[in-house]
Amino acid sequence: MGNMATSNLGRTGVALTNLGFGGAPLGDLFEILSETQAQGTLQAAWDAGLRYFDTAPFYGYGKSEHRFGHFLRQQPRNEFVLSTKIGRVLRATRDPDNFDKGMWAGGLPFDLYFDYSYDGVMRSFEDSLQRLSLNSIDLLLIHDLDHMFHVNDTRINAHMVQLGTSGWRALEELRSSGQIKGIGAGVNQMGTIPRFLEMVDLDFFIVAMPYTLLDQDVLDAEFPQCEERGVGVVIGAVFASGILATGPTENAYYAYAPAPPEVLEKTRRIQAVCDRHNVPLRAAALQFPLAHPIVAAAIPGGLMPEHVQSNVEIFEHPIPADLWSELKAEGLLREDAPTP
Repeated sequence: MGNMATSNLGRTGVALTNLGFGGAPLGDLFEILSETQAQGTLQAAWDAGLRYFDTAPFYGYGKSEHRFGHFLRQQPRNEFVLSTKIGRVLRATRDPDNFDKGMWAGGLPFDLYFDYSYDGVMRSFEDSLQRLSLNSIDLLLIHDLDHMFHVNDTRINAHMVQLGTSGWRALEELRSSGQIKGIGAGVNQMGTIPRFLEMVDLDFFIVAMPYTLLDQDVLDAEFPQCEERGVGVVIGAVFASGILATGPTENAYYAYAPAPPEVLEKTRRIQAVCDRHNVPLRAAALQFPLAHPIVAAAIPGGLMPEHVQSNVEIFEHPIPADLWSELKAEGLLREDAPTP
């Protein structure tokens, strides 16, 4: 698996390279990417030793999966780990000129609908295999069952019931038959992890916002609950959706929206400590969450080969222990947060 260190993901028996590659940008998230640029970015990730790739039908309405598949089907299947997601089913739009692209700059002309039922899970899984041109997917996640996409509790509860009554049976069948090696859930917000753990026997979570250099509230109850059950974690948004990569600039993004003043201020103070130790803020942000024993990997994305190369550089950047103790002493990092 290249030469990058790996960690086991919960009880799945799957080892992930500590640095993986997140596939949302290849769905034309921020800008429309050419195929050449997308394939070059995946090649750069492979050349750097990254062997864990995460995508989803939602990313560019199928486009990210197609791009990942085009690249990965040309690599030895036993050398990489691939995860994708269920919860949204795609169908060809009847109105290619005016259909709703949602948050994507480009993407493919498909509409999506939410479906967490048995048939919805199986349809999504089989469609993903076709888009990826692969005959297996290692890890399958329940995608976005939270307020970020479902607005209110009524809709979330309806989908949770759908998942609990029939969708989960599909996931269990896929896992017990060996078609997938683990079932996860992608979460954006606090409160979702305990709800899932009460309801179903998950193997892991991809956690976006709640565990970063700026936020560690999951250490109170949510991560300990995972640890008790042997549930693994992958960190999705190490840069808190922007600000920990760009620094506290006036256009900085935090939690997918312009950063509020208190977040800008906290980031300024963290950056000042990093500067004193000659450590890029991005390096501290990427390496921090990986120190937690249940975290197996972080999966920043990239729009171009240079992004991947710079992620690898900051992943390997030496960080003195003093930096972490100084952040804790200044009250910028929780005392109980594990550090590298």
